[in-house]
Amino acid sequence: MINMDRRSFLMSSCLAGAYAVLGAGNARSGHAAGSFIERTLREFDVPGCAAAVVKGGRLVWSGGYGWADIGKKVPMTSRTVMNIASISKTITATAVMQLWEAGRIDLDSDVGDHFPFPVRNPKFPAEVITVRQLLNHRSSIRDGGFYRNSYSCGDPVVGLTDWIEGYFRPGGAYHDADDNFHDWPPGTLEPNVRSRGYSNVAYGLLGNLVERVSGTDFSDYCKANILMPLGMNSTGWHIREIEPDRHAVLYGKVSAEALEMARASFQAVLPAPGYSLDRMSADARMPHCLYSFPNYPDGLIRTSVEDLALFLSFYAAGGNGAAPGILQDATVQLMLSDARDGRALCWARRTLENGDLMWGHSGSDPGVNTYMGFREKDGVGVIVFLNADSTGKARNLIIEHLFREAEAL
Repeated sequence: MINMDRRSFLMSSCLAGAYAVLGAGNARSGHAAGSFIERTLREFDVPGCAAAVVKGGRLVWSGGYGWADIGKKVPMTSRTVMNIASISKTITATAVMQLWEAGRIDLDSDVGDHFPFPVRNPKFPAEVITVRQLLNHRSSIRDGGFYRNSYSCGDPVVGLTDWIEGYFRPGGAYHDADDNFHDWPPGTLEPNVRSRGYSNVAYGLLGNLVERVSGTDFSDYCKANILMPLGMNSTGWHIREIEPDRHAVLYGKVSAEALEMARASFQAVLPAPGYSLDRMSADARMPHCLYSFPNYPDGLIRTSVEDLALFLSFYAAGGNGAAPGILQDATVQLMLSDARDGRALCWARRTLENGDLMWGHSGSDPGVNTYMGFREKDGVGVIVFLNADSTGKARNLIIEHLFREAEAL
């Protein structure tokens, strides 16, 4: 018996080199940033990278390097679309805060008031779980085995409402009173380090909350109230909402555990169409299918760096970006404050090597490694997409380089 769930397998890796084939980039200029990125891709065996820099509330530079599709020799560009994992949470949080501004959500009341079943940690049934705790990862909701094994090729076959109800309602199809919840009560500020507070399922719950409060499908709500007002016309939560021909192939690193699981259930490793088991070898990169999971508001926005730059520019300008009506400036500042609970709402603070502070969010999933963030002192922002997992220091090196070079871009 293989004692390994699907998500754990997909995120496991060996760091030994396989292949890294670089194609022509599409940088707007021949700036040295491009040369640095190409060298970094070669060093860490990464197929492709798309990156962007925003300043003054607008996109000032973008580029693509390496391959979006190695087999078809399709170069990565700044218009290449890919799922960006947990950066997606910033869009979900934006939707929640829009409804908070409208007075339809209370950050500190029982989120279960909006659901036809109690949203409680059964280990602490008297303790309410609040929207604030969901946003800042203090809810005590755990990503259990049902979540980790919910990945599959194509768009989700289980609806978000059915998934969330099945996860939280006692007796539900995905309910596990032990595995789905932590052993510490909601609101705990410093949980045991072995009991990670970060919760993907909490953001699926937030997405369903948006649906129940607004009366609108979550994907449709985001499109009407965030994506279209910002001009993010190539962005969507589902494969059916984007142009598949523009989607990058996602490459996962093959480990010994990966091979073992693939031999037991090949589809469990999310292989790309036409890819076969006999082509898998240790330490190589395998192409994944375009996959999904029912809890999609936590990590399945599909976008390009050019589109995402519109969203980042709004936040980097303190809510005073080019799209009025997304959120008020005071709301943006509330989200970016860690004065309460020691954590901001969704966004995370990070310190660059030179000591500058920035706000951002990272993303990691099978074949995906991404980052979006902006510098606190001047609103300069950087986006990095890598269509691979197990990328070593590549992402952080590119982030640091782009911030250093931002003035020249």
